[in-house]
Amino acid sequence: MTADMSPMRPRVIVNCAMSPDGKIAGTERRQLRISSSEDMDRVRRLRSECQAILVGAGTILADDPHLTVKGLPKERQALRVVLDPRGKVPETSMVLDERASTLMVTNEDCTRQYAGTEVVRLGKGTIDLNALLHVLGGRGVSTLLVEGGGETIFSFFQAGLVDIFSVYIGEYIIGGREAPSPVDGDGFKAGEHVPMRLTSVDRLGEGVHLTYEVLRDA
Repeated sequence: MTADMSPMRPRVIVNCAMSPDGKIAGTERRQLRISSSEDMDRVRRLRSECQAILVGAGTILADDPHLTVKGLPKERQALRVVLDPRGKVPETSMVLDERASTLMVTNEDCTRQYAGTEVVRLGKGTIDLNALLHVLGGRGVSTLLVEGGGETIFSFFQAGLVDIFSVYIGEYIIGGREAPSPVDGDGFKAGEHVPMRLTSVDRLGEGVHLTYEVLRDA
């Protein structure tokens, strides 16, 4: 018999910060400082322990993050992974700079090229996340950190790929019926919710950090 040499699927950690009323930004969908300085230190440590950090194109368009850890050399930075199914991320985005390597992920119909950046095309219409994890596993990624936005996080939950949900809850209300939440998308119907087990609670500054393990069927 031939041994199965397929790569291991990376462990997927979703990490985010939200207000006590479950919002990650205001109605204008611009990034807000919710995390305390203590939680920001935690996130820096978490990023440095992961081999890849993923966001969707919406997060790039709204916030233009660089997705790196200050002080780490390029060779120790996590691979930046951006889901850009229709090729909308501007060439001037910081995620395309030289501070770390970047993998742009589009759907199979997109022909967009990104100067100096690797591209993979996976899935018809929507990106095939299972195929993406296979690609990342083949590159030696054992832990993938998913940081947003809400549509992207929902897609990972919907695909049954999340292992750990890590959320910091800040100390002020944002409000707004159109303000985004950590898990947006179409949402789950009754009976399709994702069961989780709370594994840790930590006070960090004026907020609290919660860690959940996603429960899977036996």
